[in-house]
Parts: sequence; structure tokens; C-alpha cells
Amino acid sequence: MSGDDPLRSTAFRWFFAGRTVSLLGSFMSPVAIAFGVLELTDSAAWLSAVTTSVLIPMVATMLLGGGIADRYRRDTILTRASLGSGLAQAGIAVLLFTHQHPALILPLAAVNGVMQGLSTPALRGILANLARGPGLQQASSLLASARNLGRIVGPATAGVLTASVGAGWAVAIDAASFLLAAACFARVALPGLSNRTTTSMADELREGWHYFHSHTWIWAVTLAFAVFNATNRGFWLILGPVIAQDTFGAGGWGLVLSAQGVGALSATVVLVRVPMMRRPMGTALSAMALAALPLILLGAGAGLWALVAASFLAGIAVDFFTVVWETVNNTLIPEHLLSRVGAHDEFWSTMSFPAGQLSAPLLAALFGAPGVALCGGLVAASVMLVTSRVPSLRRIELRP
Repeated sequence: MSGDDPLRSTAFRWFFAGRTVSLLGSFMSPVAIAFGVLELTDSAAWLSAVTTSVLIPMVATMLLGGGIADRYRRDTILTRASLGSGLAQAGIAVLLFTHQHPALILPLAAVNGVMQGLSTPALRGILANLARGPGLQQASSLLASARNLGRIVGPATAGVLTASVGAGWAVAIDAASFLLAAACFARVALPGLSNRTTTSMADELREGWHYFHSHTWIWAVTLAFAVFNATNRGFWLILGPVIAQDTFGAGGWGLVLSAQGVGALSATVVLVRVPMMRRPMGTALSAMALAALPLILLGAGAGLWALVAASFLAGIAVDFFTVVWETVNNTLIPEHLLSRVGAHDEFWSTMSFPAGQLSAPLLAALFGAPGVALCGGLVAASVMLVTSRVPSLRRIELRP
């Protein structure tokens, strides 16, 4: 690390390059796979099965990934996981090119899920190895900007490619982006992080769990996102393409997703330079209620441009919260525990996601897709507003 400016660090620049390239491809893949599966089967159930086949292995390996990332070099973990994801996505691209049944996608999607489960805790912990002090907010904002660039360019590009030449091309680009990211992560070369402890993995995992459950400010946010991910994200990813297919199509859906990226990018560009408020968590969680607005409007039958505007506002809210949460975590949690605590946060908040995705087609069949979307969005917004009032969260201070 070099001073408070993370861009002065060669290691951070390579990490930033790898993450940017990977995200550009990753935001193309969900749109392409969703419409590729719908084109082959016209079935929300098969779309749910494919997306869930990524999520379940990811969640199942998350806690183990946290222990590995706090024990070994996080840059090496990211390199190997990116290679694995690149190969899995290349296989999915071939299946889409050759119009194979989605059942053949399931094992490759599961491999990608395992790679994500192992790499996500490393991503949560590596920032503290690359930045410090005020540089943490700047580094988090720069990474969020890269994520938002991918969110803007990826879905819209995937929509155009899927509608013109087929979904396989978008997934092939994602595969190439993972392989290029692996080459960048291999250049990060963090010093002195190999085999950092002599205690057993089981003892380390217990230590991470103890820290997580003994801090109310962490598990309260995790619990809120467990509800949010089931009722908002889970429904949005399944019911969104289904409703879009019957209304404004793949191109319009890509535009809606890209609008969220534009809003998020606007927020992170500001946060790169503007210091964060001293007590940010109450405001950040209240803002997250806006992230449910697109699903609410989707269920209410709003038109394309209303959804685009709502997604723009949701993007601002989500990335404001994301930068706040990452900065708070990297400031308050000890570095040697970051990946394990982050793994618990990801695990418990994400494990409800497959339930939301699997239940979405069933609930839609019973009550209609619009009604399920509307109710899910209202529940998600409410839980964020309630959590914003938790005293231990409102007391958190970030000192300059």
C-alpha cells in the first residue's frame, strides 16, 4: 500500500483492472442466459432451475471460502477461481451455440457457483490489503464504479447480441473476461499473506462465527438482506424477464437493467471525492427502500420509461449503501477476520435467494406475476426501513 490513494499502488491497479474486465462480462451473462433459456423452453421453471443451480453451490461453499480467504493469499484464490469460472462459462456458451437443452447447462452453472462461493469472501477481504484510512472509501467507490460500468454496458450489449446473433456470444465474452481477469489477478502479488496461521480451519471458522453473531450491527443488516434478496432480487430476476418477454422484450429489459447501472455510477463517481457522512448507516439503509421501487412498479404495470427511471433511482440507492457498508466493514472489522465475517454476511443474506427464485414461478402461477412482484417489492422496502432504526447501526461513526 502506498499512502491513502489506492491508485498509487501497483497491486490495487492490477486488481482494479481484473475486477473491471470480469464485471463487464458478468453483467452480460444473466441477460443472455435468461433469454437463451426462455427461447429454448419458454419456461419460467427452467429459467429458475438454471439460475438456482448457480446460487445453491455458491451459498454452500461460501463459509468454507471465508476460512480459505483468511488463511491463504486472496490474490491466488481470485486467480484460480476466475480460471474455473472462465472455463465453465465457455462450456455454457458452446451449449447455447448448439441449442442444447438447458438441463446440460446445470452442471456447468454449478461449477461457476462453486467458484463464486470461494472467491466472494476473498473479494470482501482483499480491499483491506490494498488500501487504508480514507483510501478505503475511495477504493470501494472506484470498484463500485467499475461494477456500474459493467452494469450499464453489459445488460444492454447482451440484449442487443441476444436479439441479433444469439445468447451464446454474450456468454462467450463473459468467459473471455474471466480468463483475462485471472491474468490480472496473478499480477497483484500480495506479499506475506501465505499460510498466516497454525490454528485449525475449524477453529478459525468458529472464530469468524463468534465475531459475526456477537455484533448486532452486522447480523441485523444480514437478516434484512435475507428478506430483501428473497422478495426483491429473487422475484426480480425471474419475474422481470417473464413479464418483459410479454411486453417490451429483451432489448427493453436490458435498458431497464442498464439504467440501474447509470444511477449507481452517478452515486459512486460522487463518492470517490466526497467524504462520507459521520454516521451513515441509518441513511444508507433508508435509501435501500428505493431499491425495491422497480419491482413495485413492474407489478403495478408501469411502462418501460417509468421502470427505467425507477431503476436509475434504485442504482443510486444500492451503490450508496454498498460503498457505506464496505467502508464500515473494512474500518471496524479486524483484517484477519474480514473474509470469514464477510462470508457469514454473504451466506446468511444469500441463502434465501434460491428460495425466492424457486418460489417465484409457483407463486406467479397461483396469484399472477404482477401481484407477486408488487407484494415482494413492498415487503423488501419495509424491511429496510425497519432495520434503519436499529440503535447499534445508527450509532456507528466513521472518523476522518
